[in-house]
Amino acid sequence: MATTIGTETRLADLLTDLIQLDCDAAYAYRAAIDRIDNAAFRSALTAFRQDHLRHADELGEHLSAIGKTPPTDGDIKSFLTQGKVMLGGLLGDKAVLQAMRSNEDDANAAYERAVRHRDVGPQLRAILQRAFDDERQHRDWIVEALAEL
Repeated sequence: MATTIGTETRLADLLTDLIQLDCDAAYAYRAAIDRIDNAAFRSALTAFRQDHLRHADELGEHLSAIGKTPPTDGDIKSFLTQGKVMLGGLLGDKAVLQAMRSNEDDANAAYERAVRHRDVGPQLRAILQRAFDDERQHRDWIVEALAEL
């Protein structure tokens, strides 16, 4: 599913959407961790899940600082991101990782756009850039793991 996150005009909307994206990703990672057989893969996915939870926390602090209440959960897209993983779980590790790659493609696109948002100041831009770097690392790891299967 292609995401439009990162195209918001208002900073508060951008942060809210990114937080929800990271919450959705954390749920999808939980579903993947529960369904993947390879222990090394589970370990990496667990670390990636923690990154998404950290992103949500860090962005939530910025959203709070501008007077908005951060979301504490994903949105309806959570069912889609988890659903792909759950279906993949029926077909094995490769299908789970393929579903997670699709989810990470969306996260990469969202953070790449967010880093360039016109209302992002230097401190927030640094946080967004670190999150984007994490997302690239997640996707790159998944691509390499898929190549091994």
